[in-house]
Amino acid sequence: MKHLLWFSGFLTLLLAGDRLGGLLLQRQADASLFRYSRLYRGEAGADLLFVGNSRGLTFYQPFIEEKTGLRTFNMSYNGLPADLAGVLVQDYLDRYPAPKKMIVDITLCDRSNDALIAAFLPFAGRSFRLDSLIHSKLPEIWRAGRVSALYRFNGEVFQRVLYHRNKTDSDWLLDRVVAPQLAAEAGGRSYDLEVHPDLVGQLQALVDSASKKGVTVELVISPYFPSFQVKNLDALKVAVEQATGLPVHDYRQALENPAFFGDFMHPNKAGAGAYIDLLLKDRVLPAE
Repeated sequence: MKHLLWFSGFLTLLLAGDRLGGLLLQRQADASLFRYSRLYRGEAGADLLFVGNSRGLTFYQPFIEEKTGLRTFNMSYNGLPADLAGVLVQDYLDRYPAPKKMIVDITLCDRSNDALIAAFLPFAGRSFRLDSLIHSKLPEIWRAGRVSALYRFNGEVFQRVLYHRNKTDSDWLLDRVVAPQLAAEAGGRSYDLEVHPDLVGQLQALVDSASKKGVTVELVISPYFPSFQVKNLDALKVAVEQATGLPVHDYRQALENPAFFGDFMHPNKAGAGAYIDLLLKDRVLPAE
């Protein structure tokens, strides 16, 4: 009996500690300056909404706000897939007045990313859609998050939450230049982009949701390093245009200066400035 009482007390203490720890970590997630914390806290209202994977971070908010005089919110995240992006965008449209424009880099249809979806558990309690997505795709992880409150915070997204606890993420972009030796090898390098019809369908649903709210949607392919080859990008472009009925503005080879890139797939801050000037010139971005 003594051992049973001790074990019961231990389990009670363990459960209480888990719940208390989860509550404290949730408060950190709710109070952070990280983009998704602000989204679900009600502080993400904007005139321009940007969506993409890591390449969407090239929509460099300080430059865009300076040149347009408009408020921005960037939904992009490293490896963000279209199904997760769709949930985040619909949550945004439910919570805020419709932005003037939404600009989407279509390469978020390149891959699924269940690991990233699981990492959004800290925000599942703030969104029925997000909770449902995790439940449907990753039921074991969803159940683990119900059993243990602390488990929900065991991922890279919460690490970003802590990093941006008191620090803005509006300037989240590479600030380096591709080394000359590596740049010389670009012509012999390539990336095998994948075309996932289900993710293209998710992008179509995302576009439809925004259009019904009166949002003007622009689809783009952001720049890649000159001479770097991205296989199947044309196939993705065609699939997206057919699904959405919208043209894709193709800037894949728009920047010819190697000094504009942090790596083969991502412009740096200087490259972002040059790219944004092109978006303004082509009226993909509205001018002042």
